[in-house]
Amino acid sequence: MSLSWPWALVALLIVPVLPLARWWFRRRRRRSALTVSSLALIRAAIPGRAAWRRRIPVALFLTGLLLLAVSTARPQATVAVPRADTSILLAVDVSGSMCSTDVRPNRLAAAGSAAREFIQRSDGNTRIGLIAFSGTASVLVAPTTDKHALISAVGDLKTALGTAIGQAILTSVDAIAEYNPHVAQTGVELISASTTSGEFEPDTIVVLTDGSNTTGVDPVLAAQEAAARHIRVFTIGFGTTTPGPMVCTAGQINGGSFSGGPDPGGASAAGPFMEIDEKALNQVAAATGARYFRAEDAGRLNDVLAALPREIGLHEQRVETTVWFLLAGTLAVISGVTLSLWWSRPRPSRPGSGAGTPR
Repeated sequence: MSLSWPWALVALLIVPVLPLARWWFRRRRRRSALTVSSLALIRAAIPGRAAWRRRIPVALFLTGLLLLAVSTARPQATVAVPRADTSILLAVDVSGSMCSTDVRPNRLAAAGSAAREFIQRSDGNTRIGLIAFSGTASVLVAPTTDKHALISAVGDLKTALGTAIGQAILTSVDAIAEYNPHVAQTGVELISASTTSGEFEPDTIVVLTDGSNTTGVDPVLAAQEAAARHIRVFTIGFGTTTPGPMVCTAGQINGGSFSGGPDPGGASAAGPFMEIDEKALNQVAAATGARYFRAEDAGRLNDVLAALPREIGLHEQRVETTVWFLLAGTLAVISGVTLSLWWSRPRPSRPGSGAGTPR
């Protein structure tokens, strides 16, 4: 919780002042007390009240004053609220290793199926863009709400040489800059003021890959470019640690350039580039205030993509809570005064119970 007017908290001094004033008046009253012949007469004249009844109204009254004093400082709370202008750039790895059959029928087909479900589940206000990357990265569909165009493009994904994760991030940033005036193109020098705000842009990048970077810019350096523009990059490592035989259909091969065998990025089926570089993917996500997810099978990938909108579609916003402190304080003060008056009201004496009743 933060305060818009913290200096207004001096009003809290009224809370300890009132008990001190009450103690001082009671002390003066004792000094001027009268001597009476019978203490029983006084006890009979004063209506009895339990100790807790005497303390509850005072506690409520002081608590109410405390809340009212805090309300003068205009407290604010940071809460996660949904954004109505969210866009998601989905960057899908289409390197040759996506033909691995450790995920049935192969990684590319499973990723495409999960991407289609992700697109179909998205609401009508969220724009989605599709990036495909292998040795290079290209925008297949600019951010749009046209689900038919997106699903059609997912069905046309084809494998090619290499894995350029860093370039996929930079291409996604440039795609966002095409329609978001607050985001600068990569390679453009940013003014210092543009990097001081802590608020994320409503546009988010999701990178799905099954390997490590083999060409182009380093993914962590690319993530720093995205972070400087306040764009989050969520990363997903897809596939098992034991890749299977690589088998792609004719429709998944780009012009016959890959027909199975070693990964076109330059590694065999058991080579280092077939292994997910989780360290780099974690660094990319952490540098941009996002998260890294591990998906070893199609079911887990579906779960990850289904959960992403809840994280992507929220952003932190300061909401003033003054009215709630004001209402709670007023209610507490009124409750304390009401209980005090009710419990202190004069009650008719019962016949035969009071002292001095004529016989």
